[in-house]
Amino acid sequence: MFLIAFSLFTILTNAQNPNKMKLNAGIITEKFQETKAFYTEILGFGITFENDFYVLMHTPNESAEISFLKPNHPSQQPIFQQPFEGRGVYLTIEVENVDEVYELLKNKGVAFKVEIRDEDWGDRHFVIVDPNGIGIDMVTYTTPGN
Repeated sequence: MFLIAFSLFTILTNAQNPNKMKLNAGIITEKFQETKAFYTEILGFGITFENDFYVLMHTPNESAEISFLKPNHPSQQPIFQQPFEGRGVYLTIEVENVDEVYELLKNKGVAFKVEIRDEDWGDRHFVIVDPNGIGIDMVTYTTPGN
């Protein structure tokens, strides 16, 4: 009985806390299978959930999620029907050792939009592009000047 009451209290407390949020970005894509392959085979993401028109994926350490949805699916409301048109979106993925990730992706034959470089503000990063045209900034943050 205590466990049920505690679980109910936890659910109600979390539901009433407007500051407790989890972001899950979603992209509607006509390149559903290519996108799934890119994120799993190239970036090593795992699949949290999938069906024939939707896939929810997580980073290798399960700290973040992103979802992809096929366009014009009859189960979805009109706001979730139109596909992304390949412009104006980027993702930043922070990694512990950007040089190591760069070499791994280079060995897989991934094309780089921006080669690995250091920025004045402290980023060491490179950029790749997913099948939808989304820029992916792979970065290790450092203190400027280090």
